[in-house]
Amino acid sequence: MRRYLILIAYPASPQAWESFSAEEQAAFFEQHAAFSAYVGEHGREIASGALADTDTATTVRHVDGQVVVTDGPFAETAEMIGGFYEVELPDLDTAIAAVQLLPKGYTLEIRPIVAVS
Repeated sequence: MRRYLILIAYPASPQAWESFSAEEQAAFFEQHAAFSAYVGEHGREIASGALADTDTATTVRHVDGQVVVTDGPFAETAEMIGGFYEVELPDLDTAIAAVQLLPKGYTLEIRPIVAVS
């Protein structure tokens, strides 16, 4: 089994969740549930979470030997990371099959987690 981090990105100015109809909101939840069920059948879900919008972020950088703390995102982007899944699955092909069950408006990045010893 291999551990993967799946990053969920969507347009930086997403349509407000509240503007979706009840049916559209239910469809999103159903797609996430289908993803979780698939992962459960083929491996395991270790962690998952939704992230607050980028305007709530705090960026910490080192500049000229000093720590610089900035409210908000470091850079303007066309997309923002809105959530993640950490999963354990047999291989990349299984991870790709799993993410295809998530909502189609997402951009999904699958990254193997590297063991650091």
